[in-house]
Amino acid sequence: MIAQTRMRAGLGGSLLALALAGCSFSAVPDPSLSARDAAFMALVPEAEFDPHFARYRVDDPTQEPPGTVVVDTKARQLYLVEPGGKALRYGVTVGDEAYGWTGTATVTRKAEWPAWNPPAEMVRRWPHVHPMAGGAANPLGARALYLSDHGRDTLYRIHGTNEPEKIGQAVSSGCIRLRNIDVVDLFNRVPVGARVVVR
Repeated sequence: MIAQTRMRAGLGGSLLALALAGCSFSAVPDPSLSARDAAFMALVPEAEFDPHFARYRVDDPTQEPPGTVVVDTKARQLYLVEPGGKALRYGVTVGDEAYGWTGTATVTRKAEWPAWNPPAEMVRRWPHVHPMAGGAANPLGARALYLSDHGRDTLYRIHGTNEPEKIGQAVSSGCIRLRNIDVVDLFNRVPVGARVVVR
């Protein structure tokens, strides 16, 4: 009986090892931070974090050209496609069903610790929201990438968050949120003019 239990355990371990061998992923070091970044980020409370939504280099599942940013809203993952069949994967918060958006856009502007000016439609839904200067309390977090469609602002952003505990959920008002450390990493890699696909 003990031998059978050990054999089953060994078989289970072998199957797990075999399954993991088929997955190719590796951790990506944190980006360098400025003194301002470090000071503001220290003010955002630490949150429990599911490692499934950590930043990894993975085999590219998107079939998009290198340099493309792809957001998989169902999986709550953002991919930055790299050459050689690889991609950087970041966990995200996406818009809930009422406010979600899909389509193709272009990064037309980037900002560090951006000010937040909520659109009129959002203010009508939530009268308590108001414009805010950039900083740790600002819902746009450490960085923002502004998305346009044929030169027209979509009003959607890829940005940081002061609510890291919500990464992996569908609770935003439509924008794509990353942990602040992840959005700094993405910001450093994605140029203005990059193509963004939200699925």
